[in-house]
Amino acid sequence: MKRLKPIMFVGTGSDVGKSIINTAVCRILLQDGYSPAPYKAQNMSLNSYATPDGLEIGRAQAVQAEACGLECEVEMNPVLLKPTGDKDSQVVLLGKPIGNRSAKEYFTQDNNRYLFKEALEAFKTLESKYNPIVLEGAGSISELNLRERDIVNMPMAKAVGACTYLIADIDRGGVFASVYGSIKLLPEEERKLIKGIVINKFRGDMDLFTEGRKILEKITGVPVVAVIPYFRGITIEEEDSVSLLKMNKTAAENKVNVGVVPLRHMSNFTDFNRFAEINEVNLYFTDNIQELNKADILLLPGSKNTISDMKYLNETGLSEHLKNWHVKGKCIYGICGGYQIMGHKILDPMHIEGKEDEIQGLGILPLETTITKEKNSTQSLFQFRDNPESCEGYEIHMGETTFLQQQQPVAKLNNGFEDGFFKNERVWGTYIHGIFDNPVVLKSILEPFLGKELKITNYRDFKNQEYDKLASFVRDNIDMEKIYKDLQS
Repeated sequence: MKRLKPIMFVGTGSDVGKSIINTAVCRILLQDGYSPAPYKAQNMSLNSYATPDGLEIGRAQAVQAEACGLECEVEMNPVLLKPTGDKDSQVVLLGKPIGNRSAKEYFTQDNNRYLFKEALEAFKTLESKYNPIVLEGAGSISELNLRERDIVNMPMAKAVGACTYLIADIDRGGVFASVYGSIKLLPEEERKLIKGIVINKFRGDMDLFTEGRKILEKITGVPVVAVIPYFRGITIEEEDSVSLLKMNKTAAENKVNVGVVPLRHMSNFTDFNRFAEINEVNLYFTDNIQELNKADILLLPGSKNTISDMKYLNETGLSEHLKNWHVKGKCIYGICGGYQIMGHKILDPMHIEGKEDEIQGLGILPLETTITKEKNSTQSLFQFRDNPESCEGYEIHMGETTFLQQQQPVAKLNNGFEDGFFKNERVWGTYIHGIFDNPVVLKSILEPFLGKELKITNYRDFKNQEYDKLASFVRDNIDMEKIYKDLQS
């Protein structure tokens, strides 16, 4: 295939659809015979993923790699920021933590020059193997106060010569001002890189935007290459925590109600997506005790700051609710940080997460966890309990867990280790993210409530079907002929 220029999708702001459009175009390029790979120089997210070689990247790039038919690589997201509080983030460089920084430190110190150099080297590594690289920007391209230290948007587009397309969300309003302002605030040399405009999340009759399209092209001098309708019924894993605001928050009648307790520093909420794809199940996220009382099953998710989230549960009265829930013999399961919270105690002697030396957990599982500096990031093959079926998942956590009585493992890993604590069929915890993506695990949890055998499709096959549906939908509404001309010029 002919060598193509890099292609990049940037935005007028956050949550305009950059990741989803990037994913769609990755799949389109693959379908058209190319060998694309995703790339985002710097990502900020609590939803991360472990690469096959035990490194950590943002979840969105792992999803985009799947859409490209690839295993994810650390070069696809060389810099990852994982918020640990309102102002601080853990900085992950090339898959490994290099320390915590405040936003002020990160954006005012000269270390961004070093990070930009590392990110550019990662891009070059990918470009030597794949064609083309599909880059994703972050937030808005026109944050004037951050321009000098921006390593992910237009400076990266300029450095790699990417054909760049600006995405705007028309559903939130103000699309003309946001598109015009975003482009006009760029320096002339960066403005020239913008090859097209993508209007996303359009509702209603497309013909009604014909005049709007002409106006945008006239005032910006840039063609509108796509108007993407607002869509439902296509399931692609989301990374941005903004998407949590759109999630269901209430129980439902005549369904198995699966309630997730949304911790303040919740990570990897995609662990529970599989429940939402089962017709008999209602998945919802809420900290409302009345709504949680309507659940059949409660789930405690991962956390980037376990001690802070345990304090949050205590302050809100949720900890007492969860303890009483367990005493009543109801179902409760914890993943990663949620698993640690289910134990008797969480210790932080090096004050990695805060000032407290330790905090009492829920006391549901007989274990204690000590927070450590070392992070375990690995993909896992395992067997769930005594079932011989092979399962897949991944681990990303800091902390060593010890048991106060003999361990009854949830999972037997292929490397000979054991994971988690299985108290009984209704109560267990594990470090394995993605454990619910495996049919054998879902069946063990849900079938007692359904009273019948549950038929669940292979999740990998399901996701590939969804990537194809997304690609078909976007292809019908984007001028790929124009884009290919840009990439080949």
